[in-house]
Formats: sequence, C-alpha cells, structure tokens
Amino acid sequence: MKVVILAGGLGTRISEESQLKPKPMIEIGGKPILWHIMKSYSYYGFNDFVICCGYKGYLIKEYFLNYFLYNSDITIELTNNKVDVHFANTESFTVTLVDTGLQTNTAGRIQKIEKYVANETFMLTYGDGVSDININDLLAFHKSSGKLATLTSVQLPTRFGTVETDETSIIKNFKEKPNGKDIWINAGYFVLEPGIFKYLNGNMETVQWEKEPMENIAKDQQLIAYKHSGFWKCMDAMRDKIELEQLWESNEAKWKTW
Repeated sequence: MKVVILAGGLGTRISEESQLKPKPMIEIGGKPILWHIMKSYSYYGFNDFVICCGYKGYLIKEYFLNYFLYNSDITIELTNNKVDVHFANTESFTVTLVDTGLQTNTAGRIQKIEKYVANETFMLTYGDGVSDININDLLAFHKSSGKLATLTSVQLPTRFGTVETDETSIIKNFKEKPNGKDIWINAGYFVLEPGIFKYLNGNMETVQWEKEPMENIAKDQQLIAYKHSGFWKCMDAMRDKIELEQLWESNEAKWKTW
C-alpha cells in the first residue's frame, strides 16, 4: 500500500528556515521531518511513498537521489571517477517524487497523483506532522468502517496553561497546557479509497482538500474519524521546531517508534 505525503507548501509560518528549503526538509535531530514521518510508516512495513513536491521540490529530489551516497562509507578514485561502497546504512524506501506545482493547493496535489496509486487503497498525510499513531490499528479501523475516507483526529492542544479558582479567586489548580476538552482536530494520517477521486473532478489547483472535497465526502457519510489519544505534533512555526528538537535530544521523542 502506498503512502502519499503532501510536501509542496510554502511553509510561510516558519519562514526562518523555509526560505532556504521546503518545510518537510527542515531537520529534527539532523534528519528532515519528512524522514521521521516516513520512518514511522516504515516501522509498520509501509515503505512505498509518493511525495507531492512543489516549493523547492528539487531539494527533496536531490536528497533522495543522494541518500544512498550520504549514508555509505565510500572510496573514490579521482583518476577514473570510480566509487567503491564499503558500508551502507540506508532504508527500504521506494520513493516516487511528483512535481505537483508551485502554487497548487492540497486537493490539486492529490488529484495529480491519482495515476501513481493505481486504483488501490492508499494512505495520505501532511509533511509537517509526527505522531506515535499505530498505523496497523488505523488501517484496521478504516477497513472495518467500510467508508471511502478515514482521517485521524487528535485533541486540540493549547499553548497555555489553565488556572482554576474557587468563588473567592483563590487558585485551586494549575494545568500545564491541557488538551482542549471535547475539541478534536484533523491531524492527517488518512486512509483513502480510490473512490475519493470522484470528489476531485475539474480544476482543483486552488482548492483545499480539507474544504469542498472533504466536506462533500462527509455529506455523503463516507468520512469517518479515527481518534488518536497519543502523541501528535505539527511543526507549524519555529517554536514547534525547537520543541521537537528538544524532545529528540532528550530522548523523549514519542513519535520515534522505530
């Protein structure tokens, strides 16, 4: 089963780094967040990826073209340009890199990879969010539902702690960044049937997948949510990148399931 990753956006809210590279190539622990996402799928045996490239997509292509070389011990004979590989520490990934356009919105990017998923069930996620989600459980949930589309939902995290007081304003409790009560948001990690492409007809260049297509799938009662209560984090801004980096360096990266 193929895993499609949306990796073409401009990443304007993290422009400190995205001026130089696409957002999915911003590194956590010396590896692009895209690599972390792929490793989490690979842990469950899903190694066939379709990457939707756009902004500075050539850097993603160069990364995977040179991946084997970068992760190997080599001897180079400069006189004849001969390269001997002594040791390779690489992955089992098969990666299809698709140029889906610089300004194309998410629905248009998905529309453009239809031919690469070959009329089969496939998975889809965003190139900036990591999670400890159990992919096998997600897939089993989707199959049991019989629906066209499953999205993973997580409870909305808040940036600030909450203060609870009594009637005299005396503080009784302080909760550090609790999850939003009963507020669930779209975290990506979709499982989709090929039937979703009928909702992607016509010119989708400026259409968000999360708007008209998903709304219409939901209206037809073909969209279901898999509620994930574990770890999920979107690298939306620089503060998120710093937080993920700190978790990785302190060996508290909960998304590292491999």
